[in-house]
Amino acid sequence: MKKHPDPTHLSEKTRAIINGRSSKDHHGVVNTPVYRASTVLHPDVDAFERRHDPSNKNRVVYGLLGTPTTFDLETVVADLEGGYDAVLLPSGLAAISIALTTFLRPGDHLLIADTVYWPNRIFCDEYLTDLGVSVEYYDPLIGGDIKDLIRSTTKVIFLESPGSLTFEVQDIPAITAVAKAHGVITILDNTWATPVFFKSFAHGVDVSIHAATKYLCGHSDVMMGIIISAEHVSEKIRSTHRLFGQTAAPDDAYSTLRSTRTLITRLKSHEANALALVEWFLGRNEVLQVLHPALPNHPGHTFWKRDFLGASGLFGVILKPRPRQRLLDMVNGMKLFGIGASWGGFESLMIPAYPERHRTATQWKTDGQLLRIHAGLEEIDDLKSDLENGFVRLNK
Repeated sequence: MKKHPDPTHLSEKTRAIINGRSSKDHHGVVNTPVYRASTVLHPDVDAFERRHDPSNKNRVVYGLLGTPTTFDLETVVADLEGGYDAVLLPSGLAAISIALTTFLRPGDHLLIADTVYWPNRIFCDEYLTDLGVSVEYYDPLIGGDIKDLIRSTTKVIFLESPGSLTFEVQDIPAITAVAKAHGVITILDNTWATPVFFKSFAHGVDVSIHAATKYLCGHSDVMMGIIISAEHVSEKIRSTHRLFGQTAAPDDAYSTLRSTRTLITRLKSHEANALALVEWFLGRNEVLQVLHPALPNHPGHTFWKRDFLGASGLFGVILKPRPRQRLLDMVNGMKLFGIGASWGGFESLMIPAYPERHRTATQWKTDGQLLRIHAGLEEIDDLKSDLENGFVRLNK
């Protein structure tokens, strides 16, 4: 039986507010309290010895295996994306590594999008290959032609859509259809779109992962990963999760659970600010190209328009060639756009990016410098003013 049914057919925004709340079990408290627990006491020896029995309805048996705080967060995010189950981990990279190691063994073949988050590449190239896994990168725009790369040993196709830094959108239904025909598991990094703007399981994905550090937390103060799974792979994911002893801190689970209540409202504001900035950048002579899935000329735009329900606040801008010191003057002098590696928080960010350093199946060529931009929740006119001053420094 599905763990997270929605018999009421309420709107997604309402479900994000009410799901994963168990006030009646916590003296009427609206937010599920923080449960800091390792040892959990049992009423008698019989209950203790049956604690892992599937018939045991008490899920709280040991801190490592979850508490009401973590279970409620798992419930709400699984429901939002249409998944069967979810588990929490201490980072997005932990979610990636646990998801991959669940399904890969020595001698297996992994197909992975060439545009993935670069620490993911490092994990695959330095750890999985040492385990005897054959790692092959593919062009994210390959679509259904990925069938030509399938081997008898192919066990996993790993997607990230849009791709890191350059935001190519994949034809996910075409790829998952090929995967299912060959008995291959598909894993999608859905951090950019979140469970709100892309419904992985409705498009055939088996496992969806998130760096909850980003939008799900939304306040730049939590490290967390989440793996959401379809029913047929949920037990395998939970088993690997237990075997590796990976769990999220209770205070982080609490903070992220609270943040899910405003996730949809926040995402719509991020989307609006990003689209306004995209339009502003398109009107600047200093800009060579804007990389955003909502633009008609963007690689994979047709797939984004067909499959996605919105766009988050992260995109790219390629500037026309300028001396590096001018670029540094521009970025270093920004007042509202911080310089930081993460994104998804309330604050705007801007960093230079170098996709050519992390590609093997494709090539990234451009005459100008790519900037990765995260549109935060600041007033849009203030952000434009900050950018205007930045271009003055760029043009000196």
